[in-house]
Amino acid sequence: MITAIALVAAYAALHVLITVVESRQAESRLQDGPARVAAFTVLVDRFAAGDPTARTELVAARAWFEENVPAGRARATVAAVTGLVDLGRGASARARAGALAADVERDRAGLDQDLRSETLAGLWLTAGALAFAGPSLWLRRRRRAATAEAVRTVGRFAERHPPWRQPLFLAASGLGYTLFIGGMTLVSMAQRTSPTEHDRPMTVQVLLLPVGLAAVGAGFLMLRYSRPRSTRGAVRALRADGRRPVLYLRSFADDRTAAQVDDGQALNIHSREEQLASALGAFGPVIAVGRPGEPLPLLGAARFYLPLDDWKPTILRLMDLSQLIVLRVGVGEGLRWEIDQVVATQPARKLLLLTPGRVSEAIDSLDGRLPVPLPLEGVAADTSWISAAVTFAPDWTPQVTAVQPTSGPAPHRRWIMRRLRAAKEVTWDPSPARRTVGAMKTALAAVGVRGRMVVVRSDINMLGTWGKGMVALAILVLLYRLLALAAP
Repeated sequence: MITAIALVAAYAALHVLITVVESRQAESRLQDGPARVAAFTVLVDRFAAGDPTARTELVAARAWFEENVPAGRARATVAAVTGLVDLGRGASARARAGALAADVERDRAGLDQDLRSETLAGLWLTAGALAFAGPSLWLRRRRRAATAEAVRTVGRFAERHPPWRQPLFLAASGLGYTLFIGGMTLVSMAQRTSPTEHDRPMTVQVLLLPVGLAAVGAGFLMLRYSRPRSTRGAVRALRADGRRPVLYLRSFADDRTAAQVDDGQALNIHSREEQLASALGAFGPVIAVGRPGEPLPLLGAARFYLPLDDWKPTILRLMDLSQLIVLRVGVGEGLRWEIDQVVATQPARKLLLLTPGRVSEAIDSLDGRLPVPLPLEGVAADTSWISAAVTFAPDWTPQVTAVQPTSGPAPHRRWIMRRLRAAKEVTWDPSPARRTVGAMKTALAAVGVRGRMVVVRSDINMLGTWGKGMVALAILVLLYRLLALAAP
């Protein structure tokens, strides 16, 4: 929060500084104001005296005022005078031009006052940015010190990318989200029937649907290409967060299922793993080993890559450094080894098991590996992704929370559902990822592990990515103003 305040204050201070420079440039151009007023008045007198060539020269004189005088009384007077000249009312134009000199002085005085106010505002914003920058840098250093060992452990295997790669694709993601959501809005408007729909021109009404669908398609393709390339790696995620990590272990064979996108949410294009990682972000940055040889990291947990012949020491060290170990039960000798090591070396409260949809697979994979067998009798035999979330008491007594087929509205949506039901009976079936997050929250709370807004976090992926796009857009606006200021 402190860092965000410092950045916003610095951003606003830069914009105010640019405005101050623009105001000083305008003030400098007004130094020639009295001479321009005198020349303009002479031209009006000539026109009033019957000189027809003065009208053409007045057009050029007006252009100077429009380009160099800030919006105010002087420009309004010049526009009024030239309007009277166009109407052939020379005497009225000469009478109106008599107030031009006083109007220019008033505009100059107003510009001076604005300049003082802008300068003062810029100083205050700069002071505020500096005041928050100190604590922000101190906290940043403290956070990096707290995760230094985890960063060193993961950083030995971090992939190197050009520094421009992530900002470029973040900006592309922001544009993609804007197109996607804007297109969905247009499609919704095209399908909506209301008493005011005939107020729109027929051409607009006909074009809403195809334009909206084209925007949705373009946004989807842009997001599909840019989002995997803009995701942070494990090292950057650890440095940015500063908390001890959440280590996500699973079989690589399950990545395809976790990468599926469910339709339980409106405008949802985020995978199950993304929603799971967002929820677990309430406890710390979520990191996971990436599948060797994959061209791009899957979206969700921040990836790092380990050599095939020397990965076990790194996993053991990260188990010690992590505050929570989330293990999705599956097949594979490597995953079975990880289960054995967690049971042998880590506190029971640190482990969160996610059992697969087919309970028989969980029973086979965990056979004899836990101090106490899991009571999975009441868990549904076949769900689409995760069947249960399991946590453990200090003596390894399991707490099994089944992922129900439907769980009803989330707490923060119940008031909306009550109002909808008042008008018409509706139902809401949460996505498998959201039901898993709900079960996971309940299971963790049973052993005293609580995080803020665990379930809500699984719903805000789109807002977060859109926010990054807006930040990139704000930077582009600032660069545009700087270039315009430097232009002759």
